[in-house]
Amino acid sequence: MKGVLLVNLGSPNSPTPKDVKPYLDEFLMDERVIDVPRWLRNIIVRGIILRTRPKKSAEAYKKIWWADGSPLIVISERFAKKVQKKTKVPVALGMRYGSMTIKNALAHLNDQGVDEVLLVPLYPHYAMSSYETVVVKTMQEQEKYYPNLKMTTLPAFYNNKEYIKVLSESILAGLKDFEYDHLLFSYHGIPERHIRKSDPTRFHCKINEQCCQTNSVAHNTCYRHQCFETTKGVMAYLGLPNDKVSNSFQSRLPNDPWLKPYTDFEFQRLAKEGTRNLAVITPAFVCDCLETLEEIAMEGKHQFQEAGGSDYTHISCLNDSEGWVSVMAKWVNDWEATGNLPSS
Repeated sequence: MKGVLLVNLGSPNSPTPKDVKPYLDEFLMDERVIDVPRWLRNIIVRGIILRTRPKKSAEAYKKIWWADGSPLIVISERFAKKVQKKTKVPVALGMRYGSMTIKNALAHLNDQGVDEVLLVPLYPHYAMSSYETVVVKTMQEQEKYYPNLKMTTLPAFYNNKEYIKVLSESILAGLKDFEYDHLLFSYHGIPERHIRKSDPTRFHCKINEQCCQTNSVAHNTCYRHQCFETTKGVMAYLGLPNDKVSNSFQSRLPNDPWLKPYTDFEFQRLAKEGTRNLAVITPAFVCDCLETLEEIAMEGKHQFQEAGGSDYTHISCLNDSEGWVSVMAKWVNDWEATGNLPSS
C-alpha cells in the first residue's frame, strides 16, 4: 500500500528560551545548515549562538505564536488533514527539527501497512539547508528503522505550472484592494557557498547574472536559479511589468557572503527611490512561519516605513488554501494511480 509523508521545517514546543534552545541546537548543528567541520560548528553554535540567541528568538516567537500553537505546525497539520480528505492513501506529517519527528511519521505510515512512501519536502526550491536535508534525514531514518519501505521523493516544484498558477492566484488575491507600487519576492537566504557546493559541474555557478540564464544541469540543484524561475513564472502568469517586480533574500548570518540583494537593504532602497506602497511575497515557504510572520510582516513593515515608505502588505503563503490543497492532492493521486510525479 502507498502512503505520503509531508515534511516541513519544524518548531520549538513553546515560545520560551527553554524550548527554543534545544530546537535551535538541532537546527544549527545540522551540517547542511552550518556546513563547517563539526568541531567548528560546535564552537559557533554551542559556544556562541546558543548563549544569547534562544532568548531573542523566543521573544520573536511570542509575537507570532497562536493560541493553539506554532503557526507553522498548526498550518501544516491543517494542510495535511485537508490533503488526506482528498486522497485515499494514508498521509503523515513530520518535521525535520523538533518533537514532531520524521521517525514518528514513518512509524505512523508503517503501522497502517504502508510499504511505499512518497516523500514530499514542503519546499518549492532545492537547497541543501532545506530540501536536501529533509531527503537525507528521511532516508537515514527509513534505512535504520524501516528498511523495507520503498521511498520516492517529489522533486522541487518551483516551476511546475500547477504550482505557479495557484501561487499566482494567491498573490492576486493578496493584492486585492492594495494599490502597490512594487512587488518584492523575498526568498529565504542561503550562503553563496551552498550554491557552489550544490553545483554538480563544480564550475557553472558563478553567482552572477549570466549563470542563472545559461542552461545547465546545475539548475536542478541551484536554489538561486530556481527562485528566479518562480518569479518569472508568476510574472508571466499575471502579466506583471519588469519595473514593478524584484527579488531579494532574507535571513542571513553575519561574517559570510549570502545571496544578494538582502531584503532589509531592499526595503531601504525601494523607499528611498520613491516606492510608497510595497507588497511582499515569500515564496520559499509554503506556509507562514517565524520568517514570514515576524521578520517580513512585522519587522519588514517597520523597516520600510522607517526608510520613508508608506503602505505595506505581506501576502500570506499558500498555507492550507483550497487551491494549494487541491494541487497537492492531485500530485498524490496521480502518483498513487500511475507512479508518475509532477513535471514542470
